[in-house]
Amino acid sequence: MTHEPTILPASNDSTETSTESSRRDFLRRSLQLATGAALMSSLAPGIQSAAWAAGSDKPEKEEVRIGFIPLTDCASVVMASVMGFDKKYGIKITATKEASWAGIRDKLVNGELDAAHVLYGLIYGVQLGIGGPKKDMAALMTLNHNGQGITLSNQLKDKGVTDGQKLAALIARKEKDYTFAQTFPTGTHAMWLYYWLATYGINPIKDVKTIVVPPPQMVANMRIGNMDGYCVGEPWNQRAIIDKIGFSAATSQDVWADHPEKVLGTTADFVKKYPNTARAMIMAVLEASMWIDASPANRSKTAETIAAKAYVNTDVDVIRSRMIGQYENGLGKSWSEKNHMKFYNDGAVNFPYLSDGMWFMTQHKRWGLLKDHPDYLAVAKKVNQTALYKEAAAQVKAPIPKSELRESKLVDGTVWNGKDPKAYADGFKVKG
Repeated sequence: MTHEPTILPASNDSTETSTESSRRDFLRRSLQLATGAALMSSLAPGIQSAAWAAGSDKPEKEEVRIGFIPLTDCASVVMASVMGFDKKYGIKITATKEASWAGIRDKLVNGELDAAHVLYGLIYGVQLGIGGPKKDMAALMTLNHNGQGITLSNQLKDKGVTDGQKLAALIARKEKDYTFAQTFPTGTHAMWLYYWLATYGINPIKDVKTIVVPPPQMVANMRIGNMDGYCVGEPWNQRAIIDKIGFSAATSQDVWADHPEKVLGTTADFVKKYPNTARAMIMAVLEASMWIDASPANRSKTAETIAAKAYVNTDVDVIRSRMIGQYENGLGKSWSEKNHMKFYNDGAVNFPYLSDGMWFMTQHKRWGLLKDHPDYLAVAKKVNQTALYKEAAAQVKAPIPKSELRESKLVDGTVWNGKDPKAYADGFKVKG
């Protein structure tokens, strides 16, 4: 907390000499400058001006409810609470387990949740009024890169399908209708699934049927034959392999290495009303992210923690293997995955790049979820809280990228850099 500098009272002594008066003025100005300098030097450079102007950075709301879905990438939110990083920044995080992304959306919009571990594309869907009610939203930080997957059923394997090309050949024969599940219409898993199918010439809107299934229910639904494949976060791809009901056809990092995935999301109203609380949440979760990625031992401890019934509710080894980069595909191949799920990665993960948010909007336009092109950059600047993130990052000494846009090459060879989103969205051959 900052305080106003102490100012010495002016003298009321009418007999004070001009020399004494000048001396008092000099001391008063010196004390003002010294007090201000001491306060400013105690703050991180990136937030000095903001904190000084605000008067206090004490969280306005000290207890916050952050929703999560039982997935490996809820880890940084959970560990921020379990390890006490929240208390360090003056807040208490209550991590609340939710049943579905639609439930998280509704609870964010109506204020039952203060924030959530949430799909990047869900935040933008609500902002634009697609996939539910329209409300101004805020992405405070990116929680993770990578670590999702596309699982196909063993029934497809029995038909000779082991990859995207063979799946495309099977679907082209039109022997039956094939069904694929994702977790939310505007979400990340829908976009990875659609992008991967389209790479092999399969139109996800016209050539197959898609359904929505909450992440923890994916394995059970595939077991009883409700779908032929799905895209979901870990550990539910690895769980299908362990249960011998499916195999990994692709990982999400095969589609886009170091892709953005979940964000710490809230409403624009919350940020406006509780800016210091929002900043404190970023700092607590950012420090938890650093801790998780600091060592294999920390990742292992994280897997043990989140495997508990209160969180993901599965066997520790099902989470741990892919969390530390040890992959198998259910077809006899095992490998060490360099692009496994990352939570911090020396600061590369967490900045809410404007281009990341814009990418999801280009895909929403590509698949007909948006009828018209939005003002991509303006919407991203409104949603992604880059200034607030920079203040928080300065406090915890996390690096800040030089640009708010980044460049990546995706599985089909296209390059995304955020510079011409309209042309990018319109440039795909396979679209809705």
